[in-house]
Amino acid sequence: MFEKIKSWLQSESVEFREVHHEVTLTSEQSARARGEDISVGGKALVLKVGGTFSIFVLSAARKLDSNAIKSHFSVKKTRFASRDELLELTGLEPGSVPPFGKPLIDLELYVDQSIIDNEKIAFNAGSLTDSLILNTKDYLEVAKPESFKFSVQG
Repeated sequence: MFEKIKSWLQSESVEFREVHHEVTLTSEQSARARGEDISVGGKALVLKVGGTFSIFVLSAARKLDSNAIKSHFSVKKTRFASRDELLELTGLEPGSVPPFGKPLIDLELYVDQSIIDNEKIAFNAGSLTDSLILNTKDYLEVAKPESFKFSVQG
């Protein structure tokens, strides 16, 4: 997935910085390993909303507001994908899901305002040991997410 993401970004003429680091299991560890503030970290979560799985990306410094998601989609329930569902849907383990939907991962993509407010986005790129950092404007241009507010202060 890491190579796939890099190739795709290069084909879209997107500049990025690559950081190879030790295994990181938390947003805090990832931020330290990248030398970036936690707020620029893009936390990609796979959620089942109603009957559909989608990817939701928010700043790693913030918390998911499931009520905002329920309200936006007019559903009563949301839940995180299980480890097995995540593997089946993305081929990836928890913590390594990049903040991209189609064409890289066949899921709809939603981005929180907390990402748009940042100048850059940093994320684990399909691996717990490889991160990419890019300009948020470029990210939004290639990722083409739907955007709405679904986070609260962490």
